Amino acid sequence: MDLHALDLSLIALYLAAVLAFGVVMRRKARVSLESYFLGSRKVPWYLLGISNASSMFDIAGTMWLVSVVFIYGAKGAWLPWLWPTYNQVFLMVYLSQWVRRSGALTGADWMTTRFKNAVGLEMARMVLVVFALLSVVSFSAYAFKGLAGFASIFLPDTLEPTTYAFLLISISLLYATLGGIRSVIFTDIVQFALLIAISVVIGYYAMVFTSAESIAAVTPEGWGSVWFGRELDLDWSGLLPQLNDIIQLQGYELFFPFFMMMMFKGVLVSVAGPAPNFDMQRLLATRNPREAALMSSLVSLALFPRWILVTGIVVLGLVYYSSDLRLQDPAFDYELVLPHVVSEFVPIGLKGLIIVGFLAAFMSTFDSTINAGAAYLVNDVYKRYLRPNQSPESYVKLCYLASILVVALGVGISIFMDSINDIMGWIVGGLWGGYAAPNILKWHWWRFNGVGYFCGMLGGIASSVSLPELFPQYSFIQLFPAVFLISLVAAVVGSLCSRHEDMDTLCSFYRKVHPWGLWGPVIEEVRNRKPEIEANKDWPRHIFNIVVGIVWHFMLVITPLFLVIREFKSMWICVGIFLFTSCVLKRSWLDPLNREKDPS
Repeated sequence: MDLHALDLSLIALYLAAVLAFGVVMRRKARVSLESYFLGSRKVPWYLLGISNASSMFDIAGTMWLVSVVFIYGAKGAWLPWLWPTYNQVFLMVYLSQWVRRSGALTGADWMTTRFKNAVGLEMARMVLVVFALLSVVSFSAYAFKGLAGFASIFLPDTLEPTTYAFLLISISLLYATLGGIRSVIFTDIVQFALLIAISVVIGYYAMVFTSAESIAAVTPEGWGSVWFGRELDLDWSGLLPQLNDIIQLQGYELFFPFFMMMMFKGVLVSVAGPAPNFDMQRLLATRNPREAALMSSLVSLALFPRWILVTGIVVLGLVYYSSDLRLQDPAFDYELVLPHVVSEFVPIGLKGLIIVGFLAAFMSTFDSTINAGAAYLVNDVYKRYLRPNQSPESYVKLCYLASILVVALGVGISIFMDSINDIMGWIVGGLWGGYAAPNILKWHWWRFNGVGYFCGMLGGIASSVSLPELFPQYSFIQLFPAVFLISLVAAVVGSLCSRHEDMDTLCSFYRKVHPWGLWGPVIEEVRNRKPEIEANKDWPRHIFNIVVGIVWHFMLVITPLFLVIREFKSMWICVGIFLFTSCVLKRSWLDPLNREKDPS
């Protein structure tokens, strides 16, 4: 892509600004590990929410969403439920409060509130530390591959793409390690402002240079509808026939069975709670449990502009490039529609702003991941097992080395990976597959212990890696029920074959976190000690709020999509549903949240 001197100047100015802020924040970050990783728990919830949303606004994910909406139209809005994106609703409704009440520094540190048996606790902590570090290293490899691909498309060919990737990762690493989470949050907010700006710019160009008629002329019947039957019923034969082959290859023709498996997986992963990454770090950094819930609610709202950007790129690509794409090889990567649109439609100056915004999206996800990952090495390995009585400043200095180490490992691993898909396959298939069952049980079953957690995590990760090799004809989502069942059985057997946690630990956890679920013996013991403490009977209201919240969340996705493709009737229906569900959530979620007092 040819860039003007003004565009290059904007990129250089942005990189210099984030580095300068990292240097400025260095003094505050050095006070303690809590200050370095959690901002001393003094950062307002709305800044943490914007930072969290910015970290999820990554360019690789955005390019994937562009390809999904390009091929599947409005129906593509369901596909992010694979992750699932609506897990923020579960966090908003109740899980954020449960996480924050622990007062922990990291996800592994949180284990000390739930498990106290010496052997079980150490097994649970270590398997989670390994999980977290594998995740961070894998995301570092993902970032390096992604940045190299980004540079090969968007940046001048003065340097090799891998050289650009080294430079950009080094800059991100420098400001993230110097300033800790404060530096990360500040740059995330700047980055989010840039991302909103580029979303508005692309959305504007899409609305000005296309029309409902021009979009309809290049899309099949049903492309603009979000509804589906047992089959997808999208026929690109007369337009872009190679897309029919892609739909068949991806296995989404029988859409309803796929949707049901996606919901099954998504709900279970969401009930498990946040993974030990930057999402959990932001929750633990909030000032209190109420603000943790508010922060999670803001994430869904803050990601609204992303769908303007995605849909704007899609309609410009469809209207202006369909003729060219019809002549492309069937293996053409439809994620490349994004750089084509930016190159052709965006003028000098704004082009630099958009590239800075995309670059910021990469860096935002990367710096948050590294800052969260260093916490596990320093707090949960070095401080706990090697040097427990050092000064706070010495621990913070070690964070610099820990950050460099995890990034170096990630870059090294990326050399042996052929593509981003290889890395993401390992993250989603090898890591997240084993996470759900043991992390559901830790919240909802009193008899669950550290040994069970270790067995469940290990069984889940091992099966999610081995089953795809044994049954390559099945996708990971088709194998998820088997992975979940193996992990669940391993967790239950491990717990029942070892001693349960002592009643003092369980009572303390119940009083502090106040979960609902199978806690009968613990509730009885707690009430014998403190009769004024009531059992948590909020689960019917929480489930109701989750159902309403998922609808509310989905309206935030498809409203901007319908706006840009000119489906105004559908858009106004979505606006009405959004306003109605917002009113319901105010009465059934926000008002009780504001009245609620934390258990003691």
